[in-house]
Amino acid sequence: MERVYIGLGSNLAEPRQQIEAALAAIASLPGSCLAATSSFYASDPLGPADQPRYVNAVAALDTELAPLQLLDALQLIELEQGRVRKAERWGPRTLDLDILLFGGRSLTCERLTVPHYHMHARAFVLYPLAEIAPQLQLPDGRLLDELLAACPYEGLERLAG
Repeated sequence: MERVYIGLGSNLAEPRQQIEAALAAIASLPGSCLAATSSFYASDPLGPADQPRYVNAVAALDTELAPLQLLDALQLIELEQGRVRKAERWGPRTLDLDILLFGGRSLTCERLTVPHYHMHARAFVLYPLAEIAPQLQLPDGRLLDELLAACPYEGLERLAG
């Protein structure tokens, strides 16, 4: 089993329910156990400003799945929840599931880069991640605390239970 951290985001079709449904689907993945889930956060969109705010969270998953097997499973969950992949990057979506970290691995292939290539600059990833893994160290040796210190909490709102 390896500990994997997954970023979740939605800003369409009842975002909070989308995240809750995705967490239930992730918890039912074969050879896997959902270990922890952060609070939900509202965040400003990264892309076009004329879209709703996002709801974000981070989940810790212990899994026996290989990285690309997990990626395929997460993309299937996105599809089943109405995700339509468009050419426009950072546009509105029903669900976005990103593998942030996969154990202590560093991976780069056509379909997957781990650690997630922009996680260090995204408050909506780092602050929920810090909730469930405050002592986390990235594969390159950086501590999560260092990333948080360089990433302001701006545009982020922790949502009530």
